[in-house]
Amino acid sequence: MNLQSFNALSLLPLVIYSAAVVTLVTVMIVLSYILGQRHGERATAEPYESGIVSTGPARIRFDVKFYLVAVFFVIFDIEAVFIFAWAVALREVGWAGYIEALIFIGILLAALIYLWKIGALELKGKQKKKGFVYERVIK
Repeated sequence: MNLQSFNALSLLPLVIYSAAVVTLVTVMIVLSYILGQRHGERATAEPYESGIVSTGPARIRFDVKFYLVAVFFVIFDIEAVFIFAWAVALREVGWAGYIEALIFIGILLAALIYLWKIGALELKGKQKKKGFVYERVIK
């Protein structure tokens, strides 16, 4: 068996899998088009969110501080996942893992205190103190 035939044979499962995926997706789209419901009512084209009929334009400008708080929330939420993983594996990681978790939580706490002190978590009003990081994020 030469090198070219070996490479072609090794790619055969990938080609078969790709063809199966494309076929399955095509069949699902065609069947949903054929079997799906069609509505022509006026209310079908109107936006509807969580049981509340929308009023006004959808393009409302938000203050940049709103996005900063949202990003801080996501960051601290992801870090909570890491802390949970450490808690689950506490017996396997031992004291070294416990000390690392304390250092990690200490760094998080220092970051949270810093953000609180410069006023980055405030949605209304101006920040109390200007910090280098906060100024660069806003500009």
